[in-house]
Amino acid sequence: MSTPADSGPIDSPDPSVAEHVRRYIATGGASGYLEGGTTNLVLTHRGRTSGRLYRTGLFFGTDGDSLVLVASGAAITHTHPQWYLNVTAHPEVEVQVRDRRLRMRARTARGAERERLWAMMAERAPVYRTYYEPRTRRTIPVVVLDPA
Repeated sequence: MSTPADSGPIDSPDPSVAEHVRRYIATGGASGYLEGGTTNLVLTHRGRTSGRLYRTGLFFGTDGDSLVLVASGAAITHTHPQWYLNVTAHPEVEVQVRDRRLRMRARTARGAERERLWAMMAERAPVYRTYYEPRTRRTIPVVVLDPA
């Protein structure tokens, strides 16, 4: 994933997430991998209109060789988070899990797979149990990152 030579990835506009991402990267995940009661990674994705690279920190789970993310946006908005909109437009992403960087391809889980992975993620991060469709007015996507 290359970006214009004059700049690197843009971190989340949320100051606490941006700080988490910078700390995670600086320490190879030693600080930030286990945060918020579960495992975290750093996702680098391409903007769907700008073409720029962006980074955010996210909870994740595993399903075989794949990684699983929940596009909740903290379930406080009625729209999907920007990172999700970006990975649906540009599914080739890079993740950092601890000090390992991996190239992966994103897809949205559907049907029974989504339900199974949603339950798995709600078990890993119980905060998801408080996120429900009437509150957000949308189905919260579950994203699967498959090895590229």
